[in-house]
Amino acid sequence: MELVWVGIGGALGSIARYLAGRELTERLGGSFPYGTFTVNVLGAFLIGILFVLLTERGIGDDRLRLLLMVGFLGGFTTFSTYTLDAFSLVERGQWVMALTYVVGSNLLGLLACLAGIASIRWLF
Repeated sequence: MELVWVGIGGALGSIARYLAGRELTERLGGSFPYGTFTVNVLGAFLIGILFVLLTERGIGDDRLRLLLMVGFLGGFTTFSTYTLDAFSLVERGQWVMALTYVVGSNLLGLLACLAGIASIRWLF
C-alpha cells in the first residue's frame, strides 16, 4: 500500500511540475530554465514546511508523508532536469548563465527550505 501513496503523489507532482514549467516558459521565454529553477526552489520551501509538520510535529500519519514528501515532492522537484539544463547551458557556451543557474538554484533552494522550516516552527 505504501507504493500506492508514493505513486499517486509522484504522478500528481510530475503533472504539477510539467504544468508549472510550461506556464513559466510561455510567460518568460526559454532562454533560461525558469520552470526548473522555480520548481526546485518552491519544492525546497515545501519540503521544509512538510518536514516540520509531518516529521517534527507528527501531524498526519506515515501515509501523508509518503504521499506528499516522497511522492509529490519527489515527482515535483526536478534535480535530474536541473543538471541537464545546467549542462545544456555550458554546452552552448553560456558559462555565466550556467553558473548563475547552479549557484542560484542551490543557494535559493537552501534558503527556501530554511524559510519553510522557520515559518512553520514560528507558527507552531
